[in-house]
Amino acid sequence: MIVAKYRKRELVSNYTILTILALTCILPIMLLFFNSIKPQEEFGINPFGFPITIRLANFVDAWIMGEYAQIFLNSSKLVIGTLILNLTVSGLAGFSLAKLYPRGSNAFLVYLLVGVSIPAQMFILPLFLMWKELGLMNTHLGLIIIYAGLNAPFATFLIRSYMIQLPDELFDAAKIDGANTLQLFYRIALPISWPVFLTTGLVVGLAVWNEFLFALTFVHDDSKKPIATILFAFQSRFENNWGLVNASAVMMMAPIVILFMFFQRRFIAGLTSGASKG
Repeated sequence: MIVAKYRKRELVSNYTILTILALTCILPIMLLFFNSIKPQEEFGINPFGFPITIRLANFVDAWIMGEYAQIFLNSSKLVIGTLILNLTVSGLAGFSLAKLYPRGSNAFLVYLLVGVSIPAQMFILPLFLMWKELGLMNTHLGLIIIYAGLNAPFATFLIRSYMIQLPDELFDAAKIDGANTLQLFYRIALPISWPVFLTTGLVVGLAVWNEFLFALTFVHDDSKKPIATILFAFQSRFENNWGLVNASAVMMMAPIVILFMFFQRRFIAGLTSGASKG
């Protein structure tokens, strides 16, 4: 009886904490969405409530005025290019560290850990000078290389942690059948490791989509800027029109929310499996 009462109190406290955390995350998003469909004149009398009059034209106006068709294309190029480069390099590196046991792998893991720990702002100046000399300033390729490098340590750690759990017997049998190292990767490891690649792709894609500092520093042409920097400029242009600003923020957030809703279970499964193994 005493144990049951204690358990009940524990559940109540847990649910209370979880409810507070959920409201902390959900309420700002709800407020953002409500404000994105309000007419401008309603912000003075109803800044925090459900809109009295719904104005969906805010999204149309924000899309046209902000030239979001080109902006979405720019961000999509950066995300896709970064994922191709990052998952290829990090996948091969993670497989090597997990199954090939190269000499000095422990030292390389320490090196990756140091790379994760160092703030990116520390090397933005030398990187700026280097990119200027190489002619990679104001190009999507330059940003893709930077983003792939910034996210490579995390992606390599996650993929390696997942691949460690793969049974060595599969790879030994493939070696007996004459498979080389590359075939071990793309015929054995890759097909059964797709959950962690999906998880890594979602995390890296989200980071690239929302990245602001490097995009602002390395791309100056408005026609090439990604959505995070354009949202900042859009807010400066229309700082008094909160309906347009909130609508543009919702459009920036919508693709990531939709993707996460579709792949939520696979995302969590890949993340927890990669985090709990190795």
